[in-house]
Amino acid sequence: LRFRLSPNAAVALAVRVKRAGKEFVGDQRELSLLDEQPNEETPYERLLGDAMAGDGALFTREDAVEAAWAVVDPVLETHHPAHSYKPGSWGPKQADALIAADGIWHNPR
Repeated sequence: LRFRLSPNAAVALAVRVKRAGKEFVGDQRELSLLDEQPNEETPYERLLGDAMAGDGALFTREDAVEAAWAVVDPVLETHHPAHSYKPGSWGPKQADALIAADGIWHNPR
């Protein structure tokens, strides 16, 4: 089993397969998964090429971006404070209050 991270990401699994017949002789066979094919544009090359050609299919329209910010911006402005807790624990004690009204959470501390 081989992993290649650079320049082109790939995963390969090689095995020996017995040839047909009575002889005990094998041939190596390989299954490869490649992230990129040779001579294929990288995602950024494609995106920039489409932008220069005026093809907006891969881009979000302005009204969709504004609609997304209308949802996200209030959360960023009025979020609840984060509570610290010990790594490896079940979280801060304040989290217990989120489910307490239903009474179905059992904390295994």
